[in-house]
Amino acid sequence: MNVLDFARAFFEDNAHWHGYDGIPTRLLEHLGYSLEALVLAAVIALPVGLITGHLGRGGNAIALVATAARALPSFGLLVLMFFWLGFGVLPVMIPLVVLAVPPILVTAYEAIRSVDPSPVDAARGMGLTETRILFQVELPVALPVILGGLRTAAVQIVSTATIAAYVSFGGLGRYIIDGLYQKDYAKVVGGATLVAGMALATLVLFWALSRLVVSPGVRRSS
Repeated sequence: MNVLDFARAFFEDNAHWHGYDGIPTRLLEHLGYSLEALVLAAVIALPVGLITGHLGRGGNAIALVATAARALPSFGLLVLMFFWLGFGVLPVMIPLVVLAVPPILVTAYEAIRSVDPSPVDAARGMGLTETRILFQVELPVALPVILGGLRTAAVQIVSTATIAAYVSFGGLGRYIIDGLYQKDYAKVVGGATLVAGMALATLVLFWALSRLVVSPGVRRSS
């Protein structure tokens, strides 16, 4: 059997569409882990990136933190957190958040720093506070790049959240881990196909979000 045959066998099996191990349940679990990790990473990284970018300070520190975080192996960190913290959602969230913080942090910083200083100076001359300058002048212009960082982080999380299955959590990784253990290659291919499809759907979602929240003038200039 080739890959297409394995995939067809997996998706045509009605048993894979019902129950606690069904595709809808595993998709929701995977989506839950991914969304929670993305929100946590954004809460951590976005304020730091926006503020440091606005102030024009801390660029070297951000680059250092991002490089160090990218160097950490997600699976190794998962195993370490599992033995340190025990069973629970926290050992799963930590590697995913560490993976997602660098692209969000770096792109937020660089996006604000790349804004044309002319409108910023004009807003400052009109007496706008630094907070209003950041959110009303810089952020709308920097939004496409910031969304690009969030998109990169989201795709990385969706692709890597399969490691949750290694510590007995759910998600689409269950099909891959269980399929390898059972030598059920249709299940392995089906799980990998679902993860790839979810990553592509994430790209489409962020494209639609960009069309919705970024002004047409900024999109054209970008």
